[in-house]
Amino acid sequence: MIFFHRRRGLASLIVLIPFILIWFTDTLYAGPDPAVDTAEFKSQFYDQNERCFRCHGSSKYTYFNSSSEKEVTAMMCDNRVVNRDEYYVANHKSFACTDCHSADYDTFPHPGELRMEEKYNCIDCHGYDEKYVQFNFEGIEKEFLQSAHYVANSDAFTCWKCHNPHSYRINIRDTENLKQSIAYDNNICLNCHSHFDRFQLLTDREEINILQLHEWLPNQALHFSQVRCIECHARPNDSLLVAHLIMEKEKAVRRCVECHSQNSLLMSSLYKYQAKENRTQAGFLNAIILNNAFVIGANRNIVLNKVSVVIFIVTMGLLMIHLLLRLILKKNE
Repeated sequence: MIFFHRRRGLASLIVLIPFILIWFTDTLYAGPDPAVDTAEFKSQFYDQNERCFRCHGSSKYTYFNSSSEKEVTAMMCDNRVVNRDEYYVANHKSFACTDCHSADYDTFPHPGELRMEEKYNCIDCHGYDEKYVQFNFEGIEKEFLQSAHYVANSDAFTCWKCHNPHSYRINIRDTENLKQSIAYDNNICLNCHSHFDRFQLLTDREEINILQLHEWLPNQALHFSQVRCIECHARPNDSLLVAHLIMEKEKAVRRCVECHSQNSLLMSSLYKYQAKENRTQAGFLNAIILNNAFVIGANRNIVLNKVSVVIFIVTMGLLMIHLLLRLILKKNE
């Protein structure tokens, strides 16, 4: 009877061991709480930029017409309006407007020929500069020049068609809200692909119905909210922070197993940054990264796999010893 109770206690302990290991590993690799930036950014060019935002930060502007000697209020063209709040959280928030635009814009009314000035591209400032070597802008440009967008319309398609220089911000690396990042990045694509007027600026094709084109995709709405367009439409590249080689639609990912597997493509794209931050040898990486996605083998843990085998062997051994002792004791009776 005593032996039976000991065995039951041992069995209970064995059952609890995996849960204890999970708690210990989560505690060990949880890491410190993320730092909170409490400082509000203040551009050194704020006052200088306000001369531009006074007109371009609003849907209307006022000027003095020297011919009629009257003050006139007019509507600002939509594509000339820059949201002040978005600008001061964007990548270029520390710049003065005239860092990218001609200093002649300080003259008002602006000289008409300034509207024809050539705009800078990313590579003009960021290319071949040791300060930006980690971002590999040269590699990004190489992929961009091979992308379906550029090949289809090399004259009109530039960096700015996707990345508005006044509002674009790095999003996927700087937020813990992955769904928010996905929505932000997908809106970059939908800015043209669901807005026919903008779409026509680049092509003469008929309007594309995004939902209809993706009818083959199971749980369409769930996919749209859980992954970015580029996960299926861009070729993964480990040397770039974000892949820029947008492929033709015929080459887009269509096989479920390419994402829903242990060696998921998402590990080299959507979850790349979390993978770098959470990389450990404990084996919980996939479970941490893919906790919002159904991926076969995502919760596989190398340590627990080995521990489970050891526990199984020990349990079978104890059972065999118990059986052997029972046989010996029964024989001696």
